[in-house]
Amino acid sequence: MSDQSEVSTDQFTRLPSGIRVCYRVDGQPGQPAVLLLGGLGEDLTMWSQQFVTALVSRGFLVIRTDNRDSGRSTFVSDPAPGVLRLASSRPRSDAYTLTDCATDCAYLIEHLGVGPAHLVGRSMGGMIAQTVAAAFPTHAASLTSIYSTTGNPAVGRASLKTTFILATQSPKTKPQAIKAHLRLTANLAGAGYPIDEFAEAEHAATQWDRTAGDGAAGMQRQLQAILASGDRTAELRTIQVPTLVINGERDPLVDPSGGEATAAAIPDSRHLVIAGMGHHIPDSLADLIVERIAAHIDKHCATRKPPQRRRRTTATRRSGGNR
Repeated sequence: MSDQSEVSTDQFTRLPSGIRVCYRVDGQPGQPAVLLLGGLGEDLTMWSQQFVTALVSRGFLVIRTDNRDSGRSTFVSDPAPGVLRLASSRPRSDAYTLTDCATDCAYLIEHLGVGPAHLVGRSMGGMIAQTVAAAFPTHAASLTSIYSTTGNPAVGRASLKTTFILATQSPKTKPQAIKAHLRLTANLAGAGYPIDEFAEAEHAATQWDRTAGDGAAGMQRQLQAILASGDRTAELRTIQVPTLVINGERDPLVDPSGGEATAAAIPDSRHLVIAGMGHHIPDSLADLIVERIAAHIDKHCATRKPPQRRRRTTATRRSGGNR
């Protein structure tokens, strides 16, 4: 494990499901653990080093992970759903779900012996974090859900422009991937926090180099997992951990109504709308987001439990691994 002046390296563990998870750890052992979960198609490097260092400097052990079908984690062998199937919300029968992704996270927390962990997820990662808090409550110390939603199709809808951009991007080379990333993030960024094109190009290039499978197919399977999980509002109502819901005032990928619905569903949650923020966290916004996360944890989790040693999860749900 690294101190805050070092750049952490990729580590791996094989879960009981057969999924190989890639993760990085920053900070000092024994500090309260924060698990960062990225969004649709994102690898762990999309949580920038500035964001991670800001958390480490506040006394947290920071764990980043590649979700299944992203980065250097397992790309499952099931066929990707077609565009028409996704557009009509008809997931394949072999689709994995957000619960499967949450099970991956629960096993990782156990493997590292850092539970309960403070869960921080953005977009799809927010949905996974929500599911961990609901399905594995002993693994969660707190929840921060960033520009995410409930699965209710009536809220959190993407704009037509953003849907078109996503549907028409299928880069085959690194230069195409960089161009596509810049186009998408420029559309997603809030008016108050425009993108740094140089930094975003570096992020896109790094993700391209780290992607261990077909990135487009992986993203389609991840999107299918969201669809297969349906409306999770009833599940969210069972969450008991302290919860902070964050979204921007304008979000072309997950409309702010998704954040409103999430906060309304989770008992006693706090909802924070950040002026000028969109569906993106550039480094110019990182310190503000980290400050809000740290304040949330410190306010509601003053008594921090020591790290738990590794133990088996009691979950009996299917894990949707490589078939």
